[in-house]
Parts: sequence; structure tokens; C-alpha cells
Amino acid sequence: MERAGKAFTPSPSSWLPSRLPVRLLKDEAKPWQSVRDGEYRLPEPELLLTAYRKMVVGRRFDAQATTLARQGRLAVHPSSLGQEACQIGAALALRPSDWLFPTYRDCTALVSRDIDPVEALTLLRGDGHCGYDPMSHRTAPQCTPLATHAAHATGLAHGERLKGTDTVALALVGDGATSEGDFHEALGLAGVLRAPVVFLVQNNRYAISVPFAAQSAAPSLAYKGIGYGVRSEQVDGNDAAAVLAVLTKAVEDARAGGGPWLVEAHTYRMAPHTSADDPSRYRPAEEAEQWRGRDPIDRLESWLRERALLTEDGIAAVAAEAEAYAAEVRTRFTEDPELDPLGLFDHVFSTPTPQLTEQRAQLCAELEEH
Repeated sequence: MERAGKAFTPSPSSWLPSRLPVRLLKDEAKPWQSVRDGEYRLPEPELLLTAYRKMVVGRRFDAQATTLARQGRLAVHPSSLGQEACQIGAALALRPSDWLFPTYRDCTALVSRDIDPVEALTLLRGDGHCGYDPMSHRTAPQCTPLATHAAHATGLAHGERLKGTDTVALALVGDGATSEGDFHEALGLAGVLRAPVVFLVQNNRYAISVPFAAQSAAPSLAYKGIGYGVRSEQVDGNDAAAVLAVLTKAVEDARAGGGPWLVEAHTYRMAPHTSADDPSRYRPAEEAEQWRGRDPIDRLESWLRERALLTEDGIAAVAAEAEAYAAEVRTRFTEDPELDPLGLFDHVFSTPTPQLTEQRAQLCAELEEH
């Protein structure tokens, strides 16, 4: 069988995920170890320090966005509290030339790619479909419909390879998205094309209010890849070092022609589904409290401190940076944005349809009249 111009020999056993999620950092709450401990290298201390700083700043940004939603300055905010290792790990595993395909919950990943925080919140503020330039940031617009962007990631990755680049695409999806048809179509297409794309499933245990056990009988969502010829892995999503190690290997393997990967990160959404949600209606408070003991930032901070890689002064400096970042976001949100109503018609079609042109003319006439 020939795929992408090269002989392709399936080896399903090597595509199966680890029996237990890959872990590199200690977790007192669940003291098991991965069966593939030697397969993934611990990231360099410098990279882990960068991950720590971005996680702390990202969490403070997320908290500030939640406050803005409560104040009515955002229409809604889906918090990523507790999922920082997944968000930052995904961003740091990519090169600047690679593409990220985020969901509505991935603002922390956006700002870690140096996207302006106010632009990252444009969708949630209701000011536009996307506040940043996707092309310059190599980051697709945030996707609200579940899993529809997964096929886009596959298509872009395949297209980039046809152009002769070594670009990789990474799509962030939630556990609920794995029950959508678009997700399976994306994996099927990626497997056939051997596209250089990585799918990261942030399994935070609840698809809105539906617990994982009520959604899938699979032992792990990572096993869904094998049926499509996609190499799969599962990782402790609250272990920043393990997430970085697994995603870095997945991205570089895809870049080298190894084909697509599906990585399931086991994590927990410690906040409500959105600022309009009440999680007490569908999950016990004790469960959330238990997961707080596995906080990804605390785990990485403890590991860095134990090895004298992070001092009290360093922790204070990062905290101060995070506060300054949040303060700037607050200040900028006191300014009303200048919006052009005719911008509604931009970036809808490459060539506007007659109906769209007519509607634009009608709005333009109304604006001139009033």
C-alpha cells in the first residue's frame, strides 16, 4: 500500500497508547508510574522554568477574564483553570512556524503564543469572529462548534506538506468533541493521508455536564486513534513535564514523516464549564477538591524548588509579572472598542455572494441615514 508517495507498513502494536498515562513528575495522590518511563525524555530545566512562568501568567490571565465576565465586560468565559499544563505544553511543543487550532477554552494557549490578550478575548467579548491575525500568529480562529476545526487542522497539515514545508498542525479538542462526527472524520483523513497533525484531547472529565463514563466505554480516549491508523498516547495532563515530553515527541515525529498522533491528556476542569455554569448540579464538591491536590502549577513548582531551580525570589518575580499582566488587561478593557459594523461582512467568503453584497449595501444605507 502506498501513502503520500512512500511505502506504508502498518504496525498497530507500536501505535497503542501506554497502559497507564505517561508521568514524569511525582504525584502523591496517584503514585503509579507509567510503563513507558524511559521512552520520553525529561525536558530541559530552562524549558520547564519557561513553562512554569507561562502557566502562572496564564492562570492569572484566566482568572482576570473570569472576573471580566462577571462584570459583564465579556459575554461569557470558559475557564481553563487546572488545565494549564495542557495549554502551555501544546504551545511550547510547537515551532513558531507550526499551526495551532484552538477551541473556545484555549485562551491561555493563545496568549502563550504571544497573541495580544485583548485580541484573544475578542470572540468572548462579542466584538468579532477573531481578534487576531491567524496568518501572522499561525493560530486558527478559536472554534466554538465542537471538533469542526479538527478536519481543518488535517487539511492544513497535508497542504503544507504538499507545498514542501515541514509545518505541523496541532488541534486542541475536549473529551466531548471526541463523540462528534467531525473528530472521527478528521482522524480517518489524517490516517489515510499520513498528515503531519497532532490531536490533543484535553479530557477534563466532563463534556459540559456529562461525565466521561456516560460518554464513552473506551478504557481511554487515546484508544480511538488505533482504528484509524493513528499512533496514540495518553499522558498525565497535570504533569507539565510529561505533557511537554509527549507532545514534543509527537510533533517532531509527525514533522519527520511518522504520521499523525492522538494524545489524550488526563486532566480536570476545576472551574465551571463557563462563567454561566453551575457545576454543583452535576459533580460533587469533594471530587473537585481532590483534584486541587494535583494542581499542575503546584506540582511543577515543587519539583523545581526541590532541585533548587526555583527560589522564593523567582516565585515572587513570576507572581509580580502575572499581576502586571492582569492589570494591563483590566486597564485596556475600560476602553470601548471602535467597531465597524460593516466588518460583519469581512472574511465570510473570499468572493462575496450577491446576497451578501446586497445585505452590506442595505446596512451601509441605514448607517448613512442614521
